[in-house]
This record gives sequence, structure tokens and C-alpha cells, in this order.
Amino acid sequence: MNHTDLDSFRRQLREACGQAGVLTEERARAVLSATLLAEPAITAGTAVDLRTETRDALLAITLRLPQPVPQHERNLLPLLPDPGDGDTLTWHLATGAIPAAVPGPDEQATREEMLALVAHTDALAQQQRRLKHELAETNSGVLAMFTELERRDEELRRAHGVIFRELEDALRPPPPAVPGLELGVHYSPADPDSPTGGDLYDWFTLPSGEVHITLVDAVGHGVTSTRQAITVTHAIRTLALEGHPFADLVARTSNALTPIDPTLMATVLLVRITPATGRVRLANGSHPPPVLITTTGHTRLLATRSPGRGVGFPRPGTPDLVHHTLDAGDTLLLYTDGLVESRKNYDEGESRLLTLARTHAHRPTIGIPRELTGQMHDVVLHIDDTVVMAIRRTP
Repeated sequence: MNHTDLDSFRRQLREACGQAGVLTEERARAVLSATLLAEPAITAGTAVDLRTETRDALLAITLRLPQPVPQHERNLLPLLPDPGDGDTLTWHLATGAIPAAVPGPDEQATREEMLALVAHTDALAQQQRRLKHELAETNSGVLAMFTELERRDEELRRAHGVIFRELEDALRPPPPAVPGLELGVHYSPADPDSPTGGDLYDWFTLPSGEVHITLVDAVGHGVTSTRQAITVTHAIRTLALEGHPFADLVARTSNALTPIDPTLMATVLLVRITPATGRVRLANGSHPPPVLITTTGHTRLLATRSPGRGVGFPRPGTPDLVHHTLDAGDTLLLYTDGLVESRKNYDEGESRLLTLARTHAHRPTIGIPRELTGQMHDVVLHIDDTVVMAIRRTP
């Protein structure tokens, strides 16, 4: 079937894998590999031909491109196709005994595939550590183990590179278009070469017209904290769309997830904004308080009288909400602790943030998070992931 649309291309591939019972991790590698090859041609307006066929317990995926793909480029794909240098690539995937469920919406399928890739990357990291330990324990077979270690390192780096774009698209969504509000966001990773971290956010419009914003900072680093942060943001979105009371979301999320993963701990900040009136409600679970910037340039923290506790903490929940009304031109800053702890002094960082935020009272909203992060990170003694979000009520 010829495709000129990337969504229909991925949909056909996912449906074929689902009907054939292909494991989610293999499906994820196949979808990513085919997408990386087909996207340039489809973006340029050229159709690509995708055909699938199940035979002898194998799903054959055949992709025909406008230009040949050399073998050295094929070797860089997450899932290696059959050898060759032509314009046709073929993958053969093992099928399951029982057909798997066909993936749902594209966002859900992307999330499933990304979680499978993150889990695979985590397993590769564990294998890498085990190989290093074995290398230190023995003097025999050093050369063979070193070669294997290098191969694992390269596979790990490739896996990180492949999921980077999927993480950006699926887990760090762009600001939604909301009449009456201007939104901006910036993410700064602790390690520029590693796209994963525990600082994630989510924002969407509820059926009531309110805008819901979730900001999560999972304790820890690397792909494990990323997986836990994904779990928290997804659980909160589900509970919010089911209509559970805003004040109960953090406690309900913690009670639901802690029995599944007792090691999970995350600070959470939830915001509800009514664009038409500027009404704001804040639920804070062990997270740094937001900063309010008024049109006159005054700044202050919107802190609760009784601090709540985050997901996985003892007695989780948000017993005390913050209520505020944004005037036209007022700006609300949400952030993770990496913004104020770069100099290893939280109180100093908070004071500097309040001072620097005043200079952004009338600057374009979309550029505030990046500019403010650069100013706060002029001296970095403690490196941590950082997310900054800016919400301004427009006249």
C-alpha cells in the first residue's frame, strides 16, 4: 500500500503487528525503524510502499523507498532488516501463538512502544554493569568481554538516540492552544547526551473548559525515574478525565501506584486554570511552590499553609489548596527543583528566582522558560534536570 501520510503508515504497520501477535518491544523497533526511513520521503511529498504478509509463523514487512539504503545505514536502525543495499528493505518478525490486541489511538500505541524501549534500555544498562563486574573479576577472556562491552555500549547509545524524538513528542507535549492563555515550556536535561530524566509534565483541556497542568519530579535519575514519572503523569491524567475531585488526585494516584511499585516517589504540582476568569487552583505534593509575576513586576510564591506530600511519600495528598485569580497580564511560573538548586543553596536559589522573574513581567511568554533557566544556571555546582513552565493570562 502506498502512503503519503506518516500516521496511516504507522497505523498499517501497528495493525499488522497486532494481528500477528508480535511482541510490543519488537513492534516498537519495527515501527521506529520503518518511520526513520519513510519520514524523509513522506515529508517531501513522495509516496512509500509498505506491504505486510504473515507466513510460516513470521510476519514479513517490506518497505520500498524512492532511494536505495546502503547496508551501513541499515546497521544503525533499531531493528536490522535483511542484508542488502537496494531500495527495498524487509524485516521478518516472530508472530505469537495468539493474535495480540490491535493497538488503540496513535498516542496510546506510541506510549506503549516507548515504554517497551525504555524497559529494553534499562535491561541493557543492567547487562552493561554485569559485564563490567565480570571483567573486573577475571583475567581470562578479557578481549572477548571488552568487545562485548563495547557492543553493548554502542547499542545503548543507539537506543537512547532512537527514543529521544519519541520522548520529546510523546512525553514533552507542546503547549496547547487555549484562548485567553499564553503558554511556554523549556526542559533542560542534567546530561545533554541523555534525553531521559524524572522531570515530566502534562497539560490538556478538560470537558469543563478548565486547563489542567501536571508537573512531576520523580526521585532518582535515568530511565527508571523516567518510567516512574510516565506512570504518575498517565495515572493523574486518567483520574482527572474520570472526574475525580481535584483535591484528591495526588492521594488517589499514590494509593493506586504504591502497591504496584513501592520504590516510586515523586513530587507533584497540579494546576487548574479557568481561562475566561483567570481562576487558579493549586494542589502541591512536596513540590517547589509556583511564582506569580504580576503586570506591575511584583513577584511572590503561591505556597500552601499546610504543605502536601507527593506520590509514594508517607501520608500522601494535598489537604490545603491554593486559590488565586490571575489578572490580565499576570504570569504563573511552574518549575522543578533543578532550577533553584544549581548553586546547592535552595533558599538562595528561590530568592534569586523571585528577583530575576520580575524582569520577565512583559517579555514574550514562550521565551521566558528558556531565558530564565539560562539566567538561573549561570553558575552550576549541582546538576539536575529542570523543567520551567510559564502561563500568562491574556487580556
